[in-house]
Amino acid sequence: MFIDEVTVELNAGRGGDGCMAFRREKYVPMGGPFGGNGGKGGDIIFVADEGLKTLIDLRYQRVIKSDVGANGEGKSKNGKNATDKIIKVPVGTTIKDRDAGFVIADLTKNGEEVTVAYGGRGGRGNVTLATRNNPCPSYAERGEPGEVRTIRVELRMLADVGLVGMPSVGKSTILSMISNANPKIASYHFTTLSPNLGVVKTQTGSFVVADLPGLIEGASEGVGLGHKFLKHIERTKIIAHIIDMSGSEGRDPYEDYLLVRKELEAFSEKLLNKKEIIIANKMDISSSHDNLIKFKEKLPNIEIFEIEAINNKGLDTVINHLQELVLSIKDEVLYDENIQEKHVLYKFKKEKPFTIVKDNKVFVIKGDEVEKLFKMTNFNTDEAFVIFAKKLRRMGIDEELEKMGIEEGDIVRILDYEFEYTK
Repeated sequence: MFIDEVTVELNAGRGGDGCMAFRREKYVPMGGPFGGNGGKGGDIIFVADEGLKTLIDLRYQRVIKSDVGANGEGKSKNGKNATDKIIKVPVGTTIKDRDAGFVIADLTKNGEEVTVAYGGRGGRGNVTLATRNNPCPSYAERGEPGEVRTIRVELRMLADVGLVGMPSVGKSTILSMISNANPKIASYHFTTLSPNLGVVKTQTGSFVVADLPGLIEGASEGVGLGHKFLKHIERTKIIAHIIDMSGSEGRDPYEDYLLVRKELEAFSEKLLNKKEIIIANKMDISSSHDNLIKFKEKLPNIEIFEIEAINNKGLDTVINHLQELVLSIKDEVLYDENIQEKHVLYKFKKEKPFTIVKDNKVFVIKGDEVEKLFKMTNFNTDEAFVIFAKKLRRMGIDEELEKMGIEEGDIVRILDYEFEYTK
């Protein structure tokens, strides 16, 4: 099964919890803190693998989770970092953030990798938390939550030449003749249900050809099969229009050419800027020569290659020409301007890291920074509560609550937990 689009939720590993422990050796007076830090949570890393041709391995993985870091231990032992989760995808895979819409990475080389979701850092043990003012803290941090994000994974197959045309014009036959590919060939429409790739070898090198499912009118809007695979043409250097010059199915060759170009333009105007050649197939049929004369009259300045794919005639000339074009055209980068995660925007204006909404007599505090602080606080000692309250006060939350008219005994909610407000 050919799968080229998948939506997946990623849950990177949480960091391990820090340890609260104390030295209690017989001959070590005032032993002090002895708890180690937690280990880092596992990242989720995508790696391009040229051995894969489809995203079917991701089709049934709705949620991908990485391992949690190990907890810190006594005697200042730090927890072990979790192993990263490696996800292999085909070369030509694009990873997008579904919610934000921008491109995270475009993996176009074998072995290329990107960290898509980062694991949380380990919580600090009370050895690390010790300060001059508090040399023996009786609390430790919990591990930082791992990054959670939903991504859209799309495959755009890497090929130098894309064969496009109406159904049953001979695209699959041509691919089978010029490469070692074995596409399905039959005398009915849409025998090709997914893109086929073939490597064409010449005396001066080799190039990759993609045979794409037949295009019909309205393909760019979802009619037929072509709309699902038009995106694979975006990576090709050259578009080869295969025309049934015989008009064997009652169609006009020139109208077929215009219709295909119209669908390419409707999908993306960039496709019309690619180098294109026209291959007139089925020249072994008597009506083809008259149709070719009319075709050339309407396109007098375009070189047309005449072939008989079924008899393997004229294909050598096409192959040599395509090889020259492939070598002369540079590779294109699809998303160079759109990859936004590599750019950092620095803001000098300090904004509040939280919002407070009053729901009846409940004050609901929201914000990534506040929620992260809450999740990393281990409320197993009184000191942990005091430290947590001080950090909220430094953020300005107490001041904001008082402006909103909070009173003694009112309820403050963070996530699913509620606290009673006291001054």
